[in-house]
Amino acid sequence: MSVRTGLVSVTFRQLPVDQVVEVAAKSGLAAIEWGGDVHVPLGNLVNAKRVRNLTEVHGLQVAAYGSYLRAGSVDREEMRSAVATAEALGARRIRVWAGNVGTAEAGVGDRMAVTRGLGELADMAAGAGIEIAMEFHRNTLTDEVDSTITLLLDVGAPNLTTYWQPPVDLDDAECLQQLEALMPWLSTVHVFSWWPSNNRLPLAARESLWRPVLDRLAAEPREINALLEFVADDSPEQLTKDAADLHSWV
Repeated sequence: MSVRTGLVSVTFRQLPVDQVVEVAAKSGLAAIEWGGDVHVPLGNLVNAKRVRNLTEVHGLQVAAYGSYLRAGSVDREEMRSAVATAEALGARRIRVWAGNVGTAEAGVGDRMAVTRGLGELADMAAGAGIEIAMEFHRNTLTDEVDSTITLLLDVGAPNLTTYWQPPVDLDDAECLQQLEALMPWLSTVHVFSWWPSNNRLPLAARESLWRPVLDRLAAEPREINALLEFVADDSPEQLTKDAADLHSWV
């Protein structure tokens, strides 16, 4: 099935919603993951509906609501607010974070709390037909593959999925191994080129990684998002160039 290309709105935290939509549309992208910190604050349903309308008017889709909920440390009222915000935004997926500590530092209590929190989030979201997707990120329980799969299996919710992005300084071969291991639960990939460390490069600088990643995503029978993030110099012009490269590879 085809890969759906898009933009993570927090790539341009400095830009208002209308400009984010315009640069995404100009770059030929199909969807936007709207961040919950600046562009679509939690609980502001009027704003969420406005952002949805702007997105759709420009011929784009909402890929997800990129919340900053930390499973295991949010109450049910925050969960309900996230679901309501996602509904107003027209998002069928809410991105969440698997706790506040990394796998190596986490105790049994940390893992239990995150597992329970993910289950509660997934259950509440399911009632609205919404998926919960975990950010794959350092300093959380999805900072490595085995821990991520353990969470997915322990929660066991059909509407719980995971994101993936290349960890800092991980080589291409190891990145592809991670991707393959997570593929049964994968819904979205955050696409960017950092090397070495967190130095932002044009996307084409890691073509040797992204071409096989995108080929693998395209081989799946379901649609998977490939969303651009962290462009060099926070530049809209660089986004347009990166999007052109992305589209040439899918």
